[in-house]
Amino acid sequence: MAQTNTGKFAKMLKSMLTTALIVAASVGATLFFSSKASQVSSLLESTLPEPKPVELPKPIFSPLEPFTVTLGTDRGTRILYVAITLRVDNELSRRLIAEFMPEVRDRILRTLSQQNANHIQTPQGRSELVALLDEAIERPYNPQPIGPSVNSVLFTAFVIQ
Repeated sequence: MAQTNTGKFAKMLKSMLTTALIVAASVGATLFFSSKASQVSSLLESTLPEPKPVELPKPIFSPLEPFTVTLGTDRGTRILYVAITLRVDNELSRRLIAEFMPEVRDRILRTLSQQNANHIQTPQGRSELVALLDEAIERPYNPQPIGPSVNSVLFTAFVIQ
C-alpha cells in the first residue's frame, strides 16, 4: 500500500509541477508579447507625424434688412413681416449680393408678395417659399454672367398678422 500512496503522490506532484510550468509559461509569454506590442506601438507613434486638425471653412452670412409685404387671403389681406439671412458659398457671392442689393431686395419682395398667407404658414409652404427665394436670388444680375451661390435662405423673423 505504501507503493500506491507513493505512486499517487508522485503523479500528483508531476501534475502540480506541470500545471505550475504551464501557468509560468503562459504568464511569461503574455508579459513578453505585451511588452513587444507596447514597443511596436510606441515605435509607430514616434514615427508617424501627429495629424493636424482639419480647419473647416467658416460660414459666410449675408443678412438682409427685414421685409414687410401685404399678402392676399380668401378673406382679405394680411401683413407679412420677414427677416432673411442668406448663407452663401463664397466671398464672391457675398459681394455680388451686396453690390446688387436693390435688385436682390426687389426680387425677394416680388416673390413674397405673390404668396398666399395661409399657405406659407404651413411647413410645406415655407419650404416652397425658401426654394422660390433661392431660385430668384441665384439668377444672374445684369451684366454679371453668373449669380451668387446661395446655400440657405434662413428666416430670422417670420410674422403674419
